[in-house]
Amino acid sequence: MKRSRTRTAARLSRMLLIIAAAGVLPVACVVRVAEPVYVPPPAPAYVPPPAPADEAPPADVVSADEAPPPLPVYDQPPCPSDGYLWTPGYWAWAPGGYYWVPGTWVQPPGFGLLWTPAYWGFVGGAYVFHAGYWGPHVGFYGGINYGFGYVGVGFAGGRWVGNSFAYNRSVTNINVTVVHNTYNETVVNNVTINKVSYNGGAGGTAAVPTPQERQAMQEPHVAPTALQQQHVQQAAHNPALFARANGGHPAIAATPRPGAFQAPGAVASRGTSPALIQQQRQQQGVSQQSHPRSAYTANRPQGQQPAKNLKPKQKPKPKPKSQPPV
Repeated sequence: MKRSRTRTAARLSRMLLIIAAAGVLPVACVVRVAEPVYVPPPAPAYVPPPAPADEAPPADVVSADEAPPPLPVYDQPPCPSDGYLWTPGYWAWAPGGYYWVPGTWVQPPGFGLLWTPAYWGFVGGAYVFHAGYWGPHVGFYGGINYGFGYVGVGFAGGRWVGNSFAYNRSVTNINVTVVHNTYNETVVNNVTINKVSYNGGAGGTAAVPTPQERQAMQEPHVAPTALQQQHVQQAAHNPALFARANGGHPAIAATPRPGAFQAPGAVASRGTSPALIQQQRQQQGVSQQSHPRSAYTANRPQGQQPAKNLKPKQKPKPKPKSQPPV
C-alpha cells in the first residue's frame, strides 16, 4: 500500500514538473489577485474668490468708463394722490451714453415697502450701476443726496403708519387738498448742495454702508414695478434725455406719474435754457405752456387755474333821449 502511494505521488510530481516546464498550469490551480485600481477623489466645486476692489466688474453688469454727469436741480412735482411714493431721477447708461431717467411718483407694489434709489459706484476702474429696489427698509444708495427726503442715508420724506403712508411736508411737495395724511418734521441738510451722482473714485462720495443699511441689503427685495420699467424704457428711447443732447440739463427732469412725460405736471431742470426746453419739448409734442415751472404752479391745487389779468367790464353808454318834435 505504501509502495503504491509513493508511486502515485512520484507520478504526480513528474507531471507537475513537465507542465511547469511547458509553462502551462491547470486552471484550477491558478489564483490571480487583482491589482487595486486608483480612483482619484472628485474635485471640489470651484468657488471663485471674492473680487478685490481693483478688479473689473463681471461682463453682465452695467458699467461705464466715464463718470455720470452731476445730478440736475429740479422742483418736485406735487404728489398726485394718496399712496404714491417718490422715486428720485438718476442717470442711466445706454450705448449712446448717459441718459436721464426722470424722477416720478410711483405706487409701490405693496404696503410697507420703501424705495432704495439706484446709484453708480466706482469699482476696478469702471463705474458700475446698482439698480434700485423695493424693500421693508431703505438700503445703501451710495450716499448720494437726491433731495426730497433722500439725503444720502435712509429716507425722511415719509413713513408707513399701518397700511397708510404719511408724507413729510417739509421735504416733499404735498397738496393738502389732495393728500390728507401728512406731518411736518424738519430734516437736517434737506437741500442738495453736492450734486455728485456716483460713489467712490475721484470726486465721488466716500460713503460706506451703515450696519442698518447692510441689514436692509440682506432683506427680501421686490423688483421695480412694470410701470417703473416702462418709465425707464421711455427715457432710453427719448433722444432729448441723453446728456450729449441736453448738456446735463434735461427739459423733462421729473414727472407726476411714470411715463407721463407729456403731462402738465412735468418739470424741467433748473439752468436749462428756454430755447433748449422748447426744442426738447417740441420733440415730445408738448407745448411750453403745458409744463409750468414756477413754484406757485408746482404747488397749485389741482383744478385751480391762475387768475387771469382781465379788464373790468365797462357798462354800455346810455343812448341819448330823443327830443320831442317842435
